[in-house]
Amino acid sequence: MRKKQKTTPPPPPRTNAEESDLFDGLPDDLVVFILCKVSSSASSPADLISILITCKRLNRLGVHSLVLSKASPKALAIRAKNWSDSAHRFLKLCVNSGNIEASYTLGMIRFYCLQNRGSGASLMAKAAIKTHAPALYSLAVIQFNGSGGSKNDKNLKAGVALCARAAFLGHVDALRELGHCLQDGYGVRQNVAEGRRLLVQANTRELASVLRARSASPDPSLNGSGCGLLSDFGCDVVEPETHPVNTFLKEWFGSGCDGSGLRMCSHVGCGRPETRPHEFRRCSVCGAVNYCSRGCQALDWKLRHKMECVPMERWLEENNGGDNGGVGGGDGGQEEVGELN
Repeated sequence: MRKKQKTTPPPPPRTNAEESDLFDGLPDDLVVFILCKVSSSASSPADLISILITCKRLNRLGVHSLVLSKASPKALAIRAKNWSDSAHRFLKLCVNSGNIEASYTLGMIRFYCLQNRGSGASLMAKAAIKTHAPALYSLAVIQFNGSGGSKNDKNLKAGVALCARAAFLGHVDALRELGHCLQDGYGVRQNVAEGRRLLVQANTRELASVLRARSASPDPSLNGSGCGLLSDFGCDVVEPETHPVNTFLKEWFGSGCDGSGLRMCSHVGCGRPETRPHEFRRCSVCGAVNYCSRGCQALDWKLRHKMECVPMERWLEENNGGDNGGVGGGDGGQEEVGELN
């Protein structure tokens, strides 16, 4: 009589706990290294949030100082409608981790949106010390306007010095602002030739950066017609990408600037609001637009206002039928409005 051969039973199916052992076996430093790569290449805050809500381990390692210090500007691009205490805490964690972009972003939000002027300026200065060009330029705009204080708090020389440093680092708006300051003798000894040279250099860099973006992007909209005369070279190129924090400011204040009667910079890519009445300069031709800086005024003139600017006396005749005296002319000129007492 033949004996039955013993058969080995199949192994039981692996449980979820056993399957997760492969991930749990990875050392923390390797996981942090991978998360740093994800953080630096994130295209939106959702990329980081989706990691944090995956599991407890990723939630713990996702807020590691190395991961947050590498967070890209787009990973910090919080929308104004999504602003909350949690978003504020997240940006503070990034700042404490040494993220320069987070220092600039939170500084701008605190200074303009939360009206915490001292803390906001301090955070922007922290980023500026580490050669963050947009922070240097934003501090220059604050010095030019005396933002957060009175008209007597303007420091034109400090604004020029900050613009010069940002321009040296390649910031196109700062380079354009510095060129206008030299050309007009604003805060620095007038040097028309040097000012014009810097303006041409700013336009050259602007054109080169946009053409590089056009050639590198598969988006057909970048290869079609854009906003005319973005550069003084007369090329029809697309408008430069707006920094996420400027987008936040535009969304936060909207068109009414929180109902306080304070105005926003009329340049569509800026979003800065006034911190006191009549802080910004207005167009000396139409008086209908105002700008936080000469750079914003010059760029908006090329992008939009050149086609819209109408002398004030003509506007009054068309709308009121009145015969009032006109204001000073000049293409895209500006005048500074005295403060109300």
